[in-house]
Amino acid sequence: MSIVDDQPVTRTGMESVVSLDPRLTVVASVPGIGDLAAAAVDCDVVLLALPTHRPTPSLEVIANAAAIGRPVITSTWDQPPTLLSAMRAGARGCITRYSPHDAIADALRVVAQGGTYICARLVDQLHSELRQPRRGDNVTGLAPREIETLQWIAQGFTQAQIASRMGLSQATVNTYAKRIRGKLSVGNKAELTRVAIALGYLNDDSCRHVA
Repeated sequence: MSIVDDQPVTRTGMESVVSLDPRLTVVASVPGIGDLAAAAVDCDVVLLALPTHRPTPSLEVIANAAAIGRPVITSTWDQPPTLLSAMRAGARGCITRYSPHDAIADALRVVAQGGTYICARLVDQLHSELRQPRRGDNVTGLAPREIETLQWIAQGFTQAQIASRMGLSQATVNTYAKRIRGKLSVGNKAELTRVAIALGYLNDDSCRHVA
């Protein structure tokens, strides 16, 4: 297995946890997924800690990890991505930064054997996400063009870029944005992104193509 964590102290801590289980062997321990790809090692599992500050979209990082091995993702899970979007991107296991040592070892063993693992701390959150409306179940009252605008906003595009892509004026996009915030009762872009993911309006492919 490999460990990817941009925090040296926590990466060393994970190495220590893994070393306690003789059935697990670390073949690489690096700060970034690009470093792991460059190392060109063979591994069954990639223990990937999502960084708090993410210059690259999280789902893209998870997808890149999945191309190398089966990802077990550790995060605070209090910001995007959601558990479901992480799993759609290729995650095979999800744990928290507060998971006990035995849960981490269990997750790595289960995923190494081809299974899927969700930490007990995350079960209620996963059930909550599963109860959210699926894409196409428009319970928000958003018009189709407002949904499209929300998707662009959640992907990080500016109003000028959105206007260009939708063939609209910036004033119209601004009007759509105000209507969206009003209908969803959110006040800023971070909240809009969280709601877009929770509602299924932001799919994995769109997240991987954020400019």
